[in-house]
Amino acid sequence: MMPDITSAPLALMLVAIGAYLLGSIPFGMVITRALGLGDLRKIGSGNIGATNVLRTGNKGAALATLLLDAGKGGIAVLVARWWVGEDAAQLAALTSFLGHLFPVWLGFKGGKGVATFLGTLLALAWPVGLAACATWAAVAAVSRISSLSALVAAASGAVWSWVFGVPHMVALILLLAALVIIRHHANIRRIVAGTEPKIGKKA
Repeated sequence: MMPDITSAPLALMLVAIGAYLLGSIPFGMVITRALGLGDLRKIGSGNIGATNVLRTGNKGAALATLLLDAGKGGIAVLVARWWVGEDAAQLAALTSFLGHLFPVWLGFKGGKGVATFLGTLLALAWPVGLAACATWAAVAAVSRISSLSALVAAASGAVWSWVFGVPHMVALILLLAALVIIRHHANIRRIVAGTEPKIGKKA
């Protein structure tokens, strides 16, 4: 369920700090401000992720935010694995994800972590990541609701980890998925009420 902890404590601490700081970079806000699209926290849901960037009407900015938010989680994992080991890679996945959710630069008020979650999965075990991304895409194609797609993709992650033979990732994925679900509590209420906006709806 978890990897063996074999790396030096100092190395793990440095990985945790570095991954957190990388995850804390609010690319959605950086991109929208650079393009003169306004303060993302005052647009749509106020979230700093790609779905809310899409509500500005700029698809290129939304795509860039998606790739960068996923990339920061993936890069943190790959660097930690190369530099230290598998235990550090999973730690980097967790702390980069926490950085996106609770960024020091924004008073610890960040995004919901879906793109970063998927990026970490792709780097930890690409078949699991691809399966989770495909799950998101399938649900999005049917429902046109980004939050519902995110919830189903997050919930499926642990299942895909077992399917593809990497059970040492299950504990981490369950933790990340739980955080994704908690961050979507307001979305869940709107989904139940039938008022959750569709993908691409402008603010």
